[in-house]
Amino acid sequence: MPTKTLFSVFDVARQVFYQSRSCLGIVNLKPLIPGHVLVIPRRVVPRLTDLKPDEISELFLSVQTIGRVIEKAYKAEALTVSIQDGIAAGQSVPHVHVHILPRGSTGPFSEDKDSMYPALEASEEGLRADLEKKQAGSGSGGAKFAVPKDDERAPRTEEEMEKEAKWLETFF
Repeated sequence: MPTKTLFSVFDVARQVFYQSRSCLGIVNLKPLIPGHVLVIPRRVVPRLTDLKPDEISELFLSVQTIGRVIEKAYKAEALTVSIQDGIAAGQSVPHVHVHILPRGSTGPFSEDKDSMYPALEASEEGLRADLEKKQAGSGSGGAKFAVPKDDERAPRTEEEMEKEAKWLETFF
């Protein structure tokens, strides 16, 4: 039986597009905007302080590598890189994860750039429930669109996430 690729207790093997010795890049179940991805350590730990020095280093080197690719793939001008480190900070899944979101001077969140942060926090609030639903039911770049409210964003299917992961994998 193949080993699972875990984001906390959730198998995300089909969402992986990047792998290093101790980190993974995964596509997001409910992205705020196209290209919103996560970077996670392979070892399941809830807080940054739980990571060993070499894991911290590789996590942020992976964020840098993946960030360059996300900017290229989604024709972005910049990135928002964010971590909610602990429940009080809005972390809903007890596994360190870094959000990378491509940003530009047009498109979602371009008028009020700081509106990204409340949207990101709101999306974290429902993430655990969405992942649990996905787990129970499971066995194009640069597009411009209005960002729907979190409760209006349906979780993507395994097939949708796998398609994006395979496409992103071609950039590495």
